[in-house]
Amino acid sequence: MRLVRWTPDDLVRRLDDVVAVYGEAMGYRPELLESRRGYIATHVRRPGFRAVASLTSEGHLAGFGYGYLGGSGQWWHDQVWRALDAPTRQRWLTHCFEVVELHVRPPAQGHGLGARQLRALLSLAEGTTTLLSTPEADEQRSRAWRLYRRFGFADVLRDFHFPGDERPFGVLGRDLPLEPPTPTPPGRPVP
Repeated sequence: MRLVRWTPDDLVRRLDDVVAVYGEAMGYRPELLESRRGYIATHVRRPGFRAVASLTSEGHLAGFGYGYLGGSGQWWHDQVWRALDAPTRQRWLTHCFEVVELHVRPPAQGHGLGARQLRALLSLAEGTTTLLSTPEADEQRSRAWRLYRRFGFADVLRDFHFPGDERPFGVLGRDLPLEPPTPTPPGRPVP
């Protein structure tokens, strides 16, 4: 398995694979996936966009992650901004890298790919803080929650409801940098 940094063009070129991995990992219906395709394609143009991908030796996509700098006018950022008080907004949203997606195909889960992807993505990230949202779950049983806690993510919002989704979410954050950034040219293996 190779972990590589992706450019915006790399992600768009593999958009079908990205959407397929996203759908498998999240268990979403095909009609929802079609709408996500458009969102993902526009995300690559956001400031501070960074992406990583886990590729098999045959070049198949086993997982991916991406994020960008959040800002006013972006749907997720604005939803979270409205839910926070002024001091918490200042702390978390002033110069924030949002981890937008981080997924591994179910057959490849449980082998450390998610942790490698998250570490690589946060090592490439701009910003002084990073935030992400994940569906609420039993923290002891959920791989995602255990991963985020291992990386030092703390609660920012709990049991938060985004418009259009009946599930409660946790919004988690941590300070950046994760570690001193190591520049990795696009398409090259990420340490």
